[in-house]
This record gives sequence, C-alpha cells and structure tokens, in this order.
Amino acid sequence: MTDSTKKLMLQPTPDIEPSIIELSIIVPAYNEEAVLPIFHEKILEVLTPLNISYEIVYINDGSRDNTEAIILQLQKQCPQIAYAKFSRNFGKEAAMTAGFKLCRGDSAIMIDADLQDSPTLIPAMLEARRNGADIVNMKRSERYGEPMWKKTTASMFYHLIGKISEVSIPHNVGDFRLFSRRAIEAINQLNERGRFMKGLYAWVGYPQATIEYERDPRAAGDTKWPFFKLVGLAWQGITAFSTAPLQMATWLGLASAGSAFAYASYFLLKSLVTPDTVHGFPTLIIVILFLGGLQLFCIGILGEYLARIYTEVKQRPVYLIETFYPAK
Repeated sequence: MTDSTKKLMLQPTPDIEPSIIELSIIVPAYNEEAVLPIFHEKILEVLTPLNISYEIVYINDGSRDNTEAIILQLQKQCPQIAYAKFSRNFGKEAAMTAGFKLCRGDSAIMIDADLQDSPTLIPAMLEARRNGADIVNMKRSERYGEPMWKKTTASMFYHLIGKISEVSIPHNVGDFRLFSRRAIEAINQLNERGRFMKGLYAWVGYPQATIEYERDPRAAGDTKWPFFKLVGLAWQGITAFSTAPLQMATWLGLASAGSAFAYASYFLLKSLVTPDTVHGFPTLIIVILFLGGLQLFCIGILGEYLARIYTEVKQRPVYLIETFYPAK
C-alpha cells in the first residue's frame, strides 16, 4: 500500500483535483451485485453516443456481497469509473453526500443502480440543464413493481411534509435528479449530520425544472428499504425540516389543559348540586391515563429533537472512506 493510499484511507473525503468533466454519474450501491453489471452496460449505452466527457462515481456503502469485486472489475474495463468504499454501512444519505464531494463534473446525476430510474432519461435531463435549470427533478407519475402500501404511504408522506415543511419539497420526486456545479457546491456546504437529502435539494433553491416519467420495477436484487426503515427516514425528514411536531405538542398540551379545566368545572358544579364521592371513578382513571399518555407523547417528541441536537453537537463525520480509486 502506497503512502498516498494510506492518507486517503484516513480522510473522511479525499481532496479531489478539479478536472474538465462535463457529467458525473453518482451511483450509491449497497449489496447490488445482482444488478451492477446490467446497470453499467445500460449507462454506457446512453453515455457513449452523447460524445461528452464523463465519469461514473460508484459509492460502496459497506456492501457485504460481491459489489466491490464487480466494481473493481468494471473499473479495469472502464477507466471513467471512480470508486469509493466506506469503512462500514453509513446509509444512502451518507453515500449521496460522498458522491457530491467526490464528483468532478460540471453537472452530476444521482441515480440508483437498481434500474428503476432508467438511464435513457439522461439526455432529457441534460437538455433541461442547457435550458437553464440548476436542478432537474424527476417526478414519478407511476411506480411499477412497488406494493400498494408503499405507494400509499409515500403519497401520504409527501402530502404531509409538503404541508408542514419550512421549504417546498417536490411531491413524488426521489433522489434521481440532475445538479449543476453551482447546486453541488451549495449542497457541499451543508454540514448537518442528520441528512434528509430530498429536503436539502429543495433548500438550496436555484432554478429548477421537473420532468415526469414512469418508474420501472427493479431489474434484479431486492429492495434495501423495508417499511420501518422508510418510516425512520420519513420521521428524520419531518424533524429536520419542520418544527410542526413541537408546535403540535404545545397545542395538544393547551387543549388537554383546557379540557381538564372544563371537566373540573363540570364536576365542581355537579358536586354542589348532587354531592357524590363514589360514582365517576372509571372516568377519573381514564382522564389520568389520557393526560399521562399525552405528556409522554409530548416528551417523546422533545426527545426526538434533543437526540438530533445531540448528534449534531458531537460533530462526527457523516461517513468514513476506507479506499478510493479516482477515475483515470
């Protein structure tokens, strides 16, 4: 191992020298051995006729299968490949963050390796970029191959966060997007640890364009986003881009206090008319349990925000790169 390689292994993000590259393709990959060869073939079929300089940046997010061996084999055949391997699994949001740091293109396209987002849409995205868009959002008009519960919950989440978010987050737009160099540099300035990339894309602003498309089923392999992982990402997005849960806790507290005062007034008047110290015990228990549960719920919301503050204060890097091989 050379001294330069050792230095790269110690750095959260290697320092990348600027280069004249027109387009970077950023591909986060986690246990994608079944689909990577197919994806790479498809992406080259689209990029080669464009007659532009490009690089394909693969980010191995701590895969436990043969993802690394496949990418290294592809790199021998395709010198435009840059490859970074995380020291462990840090998650897709971290992998996308690393991709933005490592890419050198004048524009960059974020795309998953599962081929649900077709590389054949890249020319249309580049055309929108030439027309002045700094960010090209790819809106999914249909999501084939996904269960109904996933479509329904995704629609509910986008509607909810659209109502309560401090910034306007496009509905039904995933990570498949194009970014100008100006947008990339803006995203690279955002250093928070609890990253919800869809919100960060919207936060930076700049001129944006939207292209609708029909999303295909996975070409191979299994999804890496089970239900509870999606719920965790959704909650992270809500707490990262909205204080509505805290405000909801405040209003719930006021409502419960008002209800308790009204209920107490009712029993006071009732005791003056018909004194009764026995009946109403079940009602009293219900009220106590309701108020206790409400208090625990509000404390839980406060705890979620406090946990995120704790994570930010520690200032740990978003990811660590074990090895990095730049494109040639």
